[in-house]
Amino acid sequence: MKSISILVPEGAVMEAVADPRYLFTTANQFLEAAGHTPLFNVQLVGLKKQTSLLGGVYSIQADALIGEVEKTDLIIIPAISSPLAPSIAANQAYFPWLVEQFGKGAEIASLCLGAFILAETGLLDGKKCSTHWAFYQEFRERYPAITIMDGHIITEELGIYSSGGANSYWNLLLYLLEKYTNREIAILASKYFAIDIDRNSQSVFAIFNGQKDHTDEEVKKVQAHIEKMYTEKLSVDELAELVAISRRSLERRFRNATNNTVAEYIQRVKVEAAKRSFEATRKNINEVMYDVGYTDTKAFRSLFKKITGLNPVAYRNKYNKQLATADTAY
Repeated sequence: MKSISILVPEGAVMEAVADPRYLFTTANQFLEAAGHTPLFNVQLVGLKKQTSLLGGVYSIQADALIGEVEKTDLIIIPAISSPLAPSIAANQAYFPWLVEQFGKGAEIASLCLGAFILAETGLLDGKKCSTHWAFYQEFRERYPAITIMDGHIITEELGIYSSGGANSYWNLLLYLLEKYTNREIAILASKYFAIDIDRNSQSVFAIFNGQKDHTDEEVKKVQAHIEKMYTEKLSVDELAELVAISRRSLERRFRNATNNTVAEYIQRVKVEAAKRSFEATRKNINEVMYDVGYTDTKAFRSLFKKITGLNPVAYRNKYNKQLATADTAY
């Protein structure tokens, strides 16, 4: 039998505690119905017996304290709420226990912003990780030794798992369920919980706002110019001239400040503008493409799909139902 320990951290998102328990206990029922022995022993594990969430609106009762769990097979770290600093500080007592259990052979899975608790242990240093797209920059600043997998729903490395943002943690839970049982049980669970089992990117949900939480004023000026003039053809040389620094210096400083190259930033600004147009207007694909400064349909389609995970028509049809037409040429 597999022992699954679901943490009950301070500041936890309640659903991210309840949903893993629900999934794996329901999987036991599926196994029993198929004539098999239940596989999972699921426990909520806390620093104290009762944890209050949302200022006392909810309360979760732990089945065991961390000191009572000598060995487990899988530890699930639920999402925590923001602001993150207080939640991280309140859960420090978990860190050495997580390191100890990993050393004993336990696998560890973080859900959404639970990645911040996992990162604090040092177990992710030098490894890859997924988390909520809206917190990429904060994660990179806090944990420069960890590689964020931009857009990924699931990341797995050496017995450590992490998921993308919000409800995408269901995809990681189904992935783990399939690993511990089989594809048939995972598909049954995906149907029961109405989850798209093989969704592999959260890029379609991401909103690009640019990274401006830095102190490089020349870079901020270039960012503002790009966001104002994105419909034009912009060159790195022209942007460097705008702030009176060399091209090489601008490229280095821009990447350090924004975690994007200048070219990447221009592309993402253009695609974000295209997304907003697809969502809110009746313009066709060509009109939107020209509006954001592209004339090559193949290049636009390729870039749009690279950034969002969907081609332009699929994106428009997903978010603007009034215009869901058979524009299959794209």
